[in-house]
Amino acid sequence: MPEINHIKKLRNIKSLSINEVSKRTGFCWETVKKYADEDQLPQKTTVKKQGMMYDEEWSEIVSDWLMEDYTLKKKSRRNNTILLNQLKALGFPGSYRTVPLLLTGRRQN
Repeated sequence: MPEINHIKKLRNIKSLSINEVSKRTGFCWETVKKYADEDQLPQKTTVKKQGMMYDEEWSEIVSDWLMEDYTLKKKSRRNNTILLNQLKALGFPGSYRTVPLLLTGRRQN
């Protein structure tokens, strides 16, 4: 978005040609023309996470476990392997790789 606003500023406020804007920004002249002369800005797309960890109850179970572990010392907390083994005991059909993918964003919060 900042690049698009910069292109529009150079074209509309500073009245530079498309070729000059292209040289200054390093973008192809077709791209510069597209963003300089259009009134609409591109829409940001949000990706909805899908998969068994998000669609089923597994995500809630893991979130509850992480909240419980947060109060414990670091050495006493569950790691990915322990989480997977406990999920498997509950009937989790996924593999090891699905557990760390889910946890990457949740453990940082």
